[in-house]
Amino acid sequence: MKTVRKTAATSNVAPGFTVDGFLAVAGPGRKLAAFDQATPIFSQGEPADAIYYIRKGKVKLSVVSSAGKEAVIALLNAGDFFGEGCLTAQHLRMASAVAMSDCSIMRIDLASVVKALHEEPAFSQFLLSYVLTRTVRIEEDLVDQLFNSSEKRLARALLLLANFGKEGKPETVIARISQETLAEMIGTTRSRVSFFMNKFRKLGFIKYNGTLEVHSSLLSVVLHD
Repeated sequence: MKTVRKTAATSNVAPGFTVDGFLAVAGPGRKLAAFDQATPIFSQGEPADAIYYIRKGKVKLSVVSSAGKEAVIALLNAGDFFGEGCLTAQHLRMASAVAMSDCSIMRIDLASVVKALHEEPAFSQFLLSYVLTRTVRIEEDLVDQLFNSSEKRLARALLLLANFGKEGKPETVIARISQETLAEMIGTTRSRVSFFMNKFRKLGFIKYNGTLEVHSSLLSVVLHD
C-alpha cells in the first residue's frame, strides 16, 4: 500500500511563468507530494499519464521480466525527471519507480506537460536539454555494459551515484544502497559486487560502513585499461 504524505502548496510564486515555479509549486494538473523511503511511486504496467520531477531525494527505476527477473535501469536524484515515456505514446509504464529515500516529487499530468511544452519555450528548452542529456547517459551505459568488466561497471556506477562528472560539488557520501541493488544495476551477482567493494575499500577508493563514501581515486579503475 502506498504511503504518500501530501505537501501543502505555497502561493509565493512571482507573477509570470518560471520553470522553477512550475516544478516547485502545485497548481492545475500539478501535485507536489512527499513519499517515504521504499514507497512505490508507480508500478510497471500501470497507465502512463503523467511525468514526475524529483525536488528532493532519490528514486529507483526497475523492470521485471516475464520470468520474474528484476533489473535496475536507473537511480535518479533531485533535478531528474522520470515517467516521460508518456510523451511518446507510451500508454503503460515500462518500469516501476520506488523512493529510495524520503522524497519530495512533483507529479505533472500529461495534459499539463503538453500545454507547457506548447506555450512556454523556457520549459520546452529545459525538458529537451534534460532528455538529450539522459539519452547520452543511456548510450554511455550501453557501451559500459557491452565492453567493460563488471569491476569497471561497478566503479562507474559508484562514481555516478556520487555525482562525479556532473556540475556542482560531488556527493562523496551516498545514501544507503544494498549490494543487491548495485548487482542489478551493473548486471552481475551480489558476490561479485561484494568482492569488488572489499577490494575498493582495501585500496582506499571507498569507505563502506553503513553509508558509502566514494573517493575521486576510484576514477583510476574506470580509466585503467
